[in-house]
Amino acid sequence: MEIQGLAKFVIVAGIVLTIVGVLMLLSPKLPFIGKLPGDFYFKKDGVSFYFPLATSIIVSIVLSLVIS
Repeated sequence: MEIQGLAKFVIVAGIVLTIVGVLMLLSPKLPFIGKLPGDFYFKKDGVSFYFPLATSIIVSIVLSLVIS
């Protein structure tokens, strides 16, 4: 990989990480993120498991639309 290609990759990765960081900071203020009907949360004997299926699908659809 040439140096210009590597530089572009690092810049894009930095922008993506910045956007993810901002979304993580704002996520507690968005009431629907992680609390949709298709998100699964199980708690038993002090062990909890959370699988945000519906949130993941919606995020995937939105990202696919934005990228394309």
